[in-house]
Amino acid sequence: MGNTSPRLKSRLKRKKRIRKNILGNQDRPRLSVFRSAKHIYAQIIDDTKGTTLVSASTLDKEFKEIGKEGKKAEIAKAVGSLIGKRALDKGIAKVVLDRNGFLYHGRIKALSDGAREAGLNF
Repeated sequence: MGNTSPRLKSRLKRKKRIRKNILGNQDRPRLSVFRSAKHIYAQIIDDTKGTTLVSASTLDKEFKEIGKEGKKAEIAKAVGSLIGKRALDKGIAKVVLDRNGFLYHGRIKALSDGAREAGLNF
């Protein structure tokens, strides 16, 4: 790991502990969420095939056309509703949430709430 911060080390430990038990399959793919300081990314992954089925982030063209501005949690909720809408268009209704070691609070919670409101079940 080298010269990583204790905060990152704990997140990676949580991530490893969580990913032991979470596996996305064809019936219930995995909704993986990653947040950086500026952006938030979400993708729905089928781990049996190793493919990304649907993705959405704050960097998408469609999201930038919406022109959503405001607090980071509001933006995360908009990304959640965008990925929920895209997943339902592909016929995906049930997913397993992989929060990637981040605490279920703030932007992660807002994204999952937006996805739930769009129609995803997890």
